[in-house]
Amino acid sequence: QSTALPCQLVKTHITENRYRVFRLKAKACLGEQRKRVVVVRHGQSTWNEEGRIQGSSNFSILTQKGEMQAETSRQMLIRDTFDVCFHSPLARAKRTAEIICESRKLEMIPEFDLREIDLYSFQGLLKHEGKKRFSEAYIQWQMDAANFVIDGHYPVRELWERAKTCWTKILSHKGQSILVVAHNAVNQALVATAIGFGPEYFRILLQSNCGISVLDFIPSTVGNGPPYVCLDRLNQTPNSPITPWQSAGRKTGDRIILVCHGTTGSIAEERLPTSFDAPMNMLGTIQSQKTAELLLDLRVSSIICSPQSSAFKTAEAIAKVQEAADCLGADCVPRYVEIKQMQELGDIPMPERLQKQVSQHGRWQEYLQQNCNNFEDFFASFWDRNDEAWNGLIRHLGDLQNNGSNPERNVIVVGHEIVNIGILCHCLGLEKSSIGSFHLDAGSISVIDFPDGPNGRGIVRCLNYTAHLGRWSVPVTRSAMADEDF
Repeated sequence: QSTALPCQLVKTHITENRYRVFRLKAKACLGEQRKRVVVVRHGQSTWNEEGRIQGSSNFSILTQKGEMQAETSRQMLIRDTFDVCFHSPLARAKRTAEIICESRKLEMIPEFDLREIDLYSFQGLLKHEGKKRFSEAYIQWQMDAANFVIDGHYPVRELWERAKTCWTKILSHKGQSILVVAHNAVNQALVATAIGFGPEYFRILLQSNCGISVLDFIPSTVGNGPPYVCLDRLNQTPNSPITPWQSAGRKTGDRIILVCHGTTGSIAEERLPTSFDAPMNMLGTIQSQKTAELLLDLRVSSIICSPQSSAFKTAEAIAKVQEAADCLGADCVPRYVEIKQMQELGDIPMPERLQKQVSQHGRWQEYLQQNCNNFEDFFASFWDRNDEAWNGLIRHLGDLQNNGSNPERNVIVVGHEIVNIGILCHCLGLEKSSIGSFHLDAGSISVIDFPDGPNGRGIVRCLNYTAHLGRWSVPVTRSAMADEDF
């Protein structure tokens, strides 16, 4: 089991049991059909702009900026195909759905349960008014939302139950590619309930205006078991995911950015963790350069990478661009960005017998989630090393905070996709069986913010962001059947 840290959240047995029930209900809805669900938050609204608490009220509309964000989302999704669009009936979400779907002949289904969180007496108040009128309740809303009570209601707990009801309706639709357009809190609840997170994870999985999240629901290949559920990406936004320096409405100066190294021949063929030191292919070199260009938007404090050559070459590309960045202006002041290799970030060889089983299946995440008992020895070793890596990263971030005067501390971590997924799981306080619940692509980035410092809870700003790869980015509605077919 992972070493407990203050920033970790641990799922209770009650949560596990409820998730088992949820997956069995999902199984009944899916039948034998695979589904991909794309969840989008509405664009900026007038009350977002004013700093007013909206809740499930229906008085705000999209601002001009919100309309532009929705149009950008439409462009991001223009080559993707959908069978149906479920949307909240509230004006700001309905209008966003209309913009995204304007050139599509889609069935549009308004769903009342997709409305935003019910905040009762908070609704309509400016944030400073809520703080003044409901001081203790407002503090609880900010600091302990899962137990927040107002007007005799537990809004976040109610929202989680409502999200489960939404999934029954969404997954029961005959469509295989489903678009959902709704709101910040309800989208958080949809993502969280799908992968088994309780209300204590509220504000941990960020949802920005017009951010796109993707979930796969795939019937079990093992007997009569529950479906495989995977979060393919989280909060892919129209703007860069590494600015501004806020997370869930709070300023943050500490950040870990997980970078998956560029594609190698072995990843393209098998997508499996391996100790074989495969070099990046041409696509991998392009991906690493694109990632380095994206990270120009922030000042990197340090880079920590796996000892594999593909990870080191990706780290080198990032460092070279960072070091040259300060010479792009009139005053050239070169700086050095340190690259450290961490052995614990290295890949662990999977036994040949298991490699064959997984590679024959197609997607290793799906196979591992449904056959985790077959991998117990392999994963015990991997998980222990990954736990050491996670603790080492947190210590490193803490050292930067203690030793440096720079208010912004950005640590880049470069490794194989399964290693980075393990780091994410440790951040979220999950067990090794959760590794199959997430997907990362080569060349992707995932961002974890620490608004309360390295010893506080990590907030996932985005997961598996690939928009920076341009023509090599991963489409939202690609087939979930097998990655090698893509």
